[in-house]
Amino acid sequence: MSDIKLKFILSVLAGIVFSFIFILLAFALPIKEKKQLIIKKPKGKLEQISHSLKTK
Repeated sequence: MSDIKLKFILSVLAGIVFSFIFILLAFALPIKEKKQLIIKKPKGKLEQISHSLKTK
């Protein structure tokens, strides 16, 4: 088998393997991360005012 044919076959196989890996990663990794925002209840008057200004 000549070197050119061998290089061509190996490059095609490498391309298929890398494509397969990226397709598997696309299904395995999440698209969007959902973060839960925890808002604690303001305790004092100053915290209530600050919270009301942030939510406007």
